[in-house]
Amino acid sequence: MLEKVKLALRVATNAYDSELTALINAAQSDLQIAGVVLPSPLDEVVEQAIKTYCKIHFLDLSDGEFNRLKASYDEQKAQLNTATGYTEW
Repeated sequence: MLEKVKLALRVATNAYDSELTALINAAQSDLQIAGVVLPSPLDEVVEQAIKTYCKIHFLDLSDGEFNRLKASYDEQKAQLNTATGYTEW
């Protein structure tokens, strides 16, 4: 997942690997707190939500871009939380 996040963020160095790994873990925890059951291995839908979370918290964004990406992540999380196969309901 780290390499996919680095590609999405256009990070070519290993200097940020520990920070990005922590963000990936935080994203997974945030999804789980919201009631999302993470598949193993992660599928493209969950991976996209994690990449969006990492963009929000890693990149230096304008207020407008931050708000757009935050709304996108919140929508992805909400959809996962209500989708069959991603919850234990």
